[in-house]
Amino acid sequence: MALAWPHAAVWADDDLFFSDLPIVASVSRLPQRLADASASVTVIDRDMIKASGARDLNDVFRLVPGFQTYPNNTDAARVTYHGLTDEDFSPRVQVLIDGRSQYSPLFRNGINWATLPVAIEDIERIEVVRGSNTVSYGSNAFLGVINIVTVDPALVRGVSVGANYGNQGVRDLTLRSGGRLGESGDFRFTYQSKDDDGLKDQFDWKDMFRSRLFNLHADFWLTPADQLMLSLGHVEARTRLGRLAQSGGVLLGGESPGNPFRYFDQSSTQLQALWRRALGVDSDVQLRYSFTQDRGSEQHVERRRLSGVNYLASIDLYGDQGSRHELEGQHMFSPIDSMRLVWGAGHRVDSLRSDTYIQDRDEVSRRVSRLFANAEWKPLTWFTGNLGAATEYDSMAGRNFSPRLSTSFHLSPAHTIRLGGSRSYRTAGIVDYRGDWVVRGFALADGTPLDSPVILGRSYIGNPDLPQERVDTAELAYLGEWPAVHASLDVRLYRESVKGRLFNVQVEVCGVAPIAGCGNAYTTMPIQDLEIDGLEYQLRWQPFDSTRIVLSQAWTDISSDYRAEALAASPWLAWRAGRIDEHTERSAPRRSSSVLLMQRLPGGVDLSIAGYWMEFMKWTQNTAVDAYRRFDLRLGYPFNVGGQKGEIAYIAQSINGAHGEFKADGSPADRVVDTRQWVSLRLDF
Repeated sequence: MALAWPHAAVWADDDLFFSDLPIVASVSRLPQRLADASASVTVIDRDMIKASGARDLNDVFRLVPGFQTYPNNTDAARVTYHGLTDEDFSPRVQVLIDGRSQYSPLFRNGINWATLPVAIEDIERIEVVRGSNTVSYGSNAFLGVINIVTVDPALVRGVSVGANYGNQGVRDLTLRSGGRLGESGDFRFTYQSKDDDGLKDQFDWKDMFRSRLFNLHADFWLTPADQLMLSLGHVEARTRLGRLAQSGGVLLGGESPGNPFRYFDQSSTQLQALWRRALGVDSDVQLRYSFTQDRGSEQHVERRRLSGVNYLASIDLYGDQGSRHELEGQHMFSPIDSMRLVWGAGHRVDSLRSDTYIQDRDEVSRRVSRLFANAEWKPLTWFTGNLGAATEYDSMAGRNFSPRLSTSFHLSPAHTIRLGGSRSYRTAGIVDYRGDWVVRGFALADGTPLDSPVILGRSYIGNPDLPQERVDTAELAYLGEWPAVHASLDVRLYRESVKGRLFNVQVEVCGVAPIAGCGNAYTTMPIQDLEIDGLEYQLRWQPFDSTRIVLSQAWTDISSDYRAEALAASPWLAWRAGRIDEHTERSAPRRSSSVLLMQRLPGGVDLSIAGYWMEFMKWTQNTAVDAYRRFDLRLGYPFNVGGQKGEIAYIAQSINGAHGEFKADGSPADRVVDTRQWVSLRLDF
């Protein structure tokens, strides 16, 4: 991705972060000072994104206390908060782009970071709510919310062209333009291509990544009080899956017959229309419609064995498509001088087609309706109260009710203590409720076709009675600022009690057509209750006009207890209990830290260094990541030569050398993150 950042004075938004605390809208849907909000929020502005040297959006969240991520590779990149990392596509942190959820029915009701339809240079800021927020954004805003706010098209003028060229096959191009549409409209258009070789190929796996994206955003003022915002985006991505054949740590030559090499092609098309009418200073109404369609395919042939005979079976775990239609309205107003209120309702329809998981049915749909309300009450200068509630009906998961209460005590205009509590829910994906994957052989292993498919077994069966995950959160927080030294501090102490953590386990299934007898298959069920305790903070400091420092740290402790009924229902779970328990409790590092230094050097050169420290953790049951350190560097020089504006930059990630971030515990097939460096050139016309 080319860092084609619009021409602007470096750190033009000093006031936003190092003078007054920022205004955020992601917590309650009400614009609020951080000191009045009912949750802890990390705000990442475009200067921080640029200074981080991030080429992939998920890398930005290394700067947020309590968050973990790793580079996109043969396994899809994930972004998690406080662990629970077992799913391929992270399902417990809600991700919004201009208010539109990125959860996908195709990708197990999770986030596919490879197909987010936004270029990193189109982002104005990111508001990260550190804590559950189903009150405002529905079930699945379970442990946190990432709200990505894109640049106002009215601020984009002319054309920018940017390119990246570096090692590990980095070849990126970005074209960005913006201008007027008639007398009352503005548009922003972005095209972007990204290519790289992925992580260093090692032992039995090979890596690569490519994506192509376009995005169009247009805003129109229909009247002085009415605004219409339209957006359309499409992104396509390709990664490589599969392994080389090996036995006992020795390569045998050729591909693994049970996991051959193939491309995973994935795409997402999204559109949104939002109408907003201003009714007064603290009052407006808005109506939003959005549509998303995700497609994917990794279709391949695997060798499967039954009764001593090898067969060929066609597999496509993420084949076909998922779609979502969503309609939502909200009204914000002030019923009395000391209170502001926002309330609204939404309805969505999710649909899934899958030749693998939804067999013998063309499409399966679910319907979700919800009501929500948040109120802010400020009867006294030293007190702010927030009360919110939401109720939701899901045609597959049933009903839930999510309340939240928060009280903020302003010890002075610059220092606030907040006490809060909430209850939130997470619903599973369509496959978890309705899936039924029966493996059928279409030919013998030598390619001889069969007269009719042979049933080789059942791999997965859904659980229509699957309950919802629940998290009860209690927190104590402090927010302070020291304008005289340009510093602010955000501290959060919390306990998150997760009830009924959902997990894929193997059970015995008997007499379910088309298989008459009994056999083992995976299903999803609640297996554990968890306690997540922790402390995290973020310090922002601008000791000099030319220097910024952002320091974050998090301490996380996870404990778990198995549910007796889950152990009784699955002998496989009882056998794997120790390994799964270790994975659960180490799915977040006990301690993690990050620091970002932004320094303006003489001659107009911008220097930034980011450092990350991560203790031991486990992303999966069978692998681990040893403790590691990582340092990234960026040197940028904005120029204006003869009226030609632009920037040239050098970016290097992992300048301290090779280390592991995903699967890295000393095995021959470790994913090794080595130094990646590239030169970026942007020209503004």
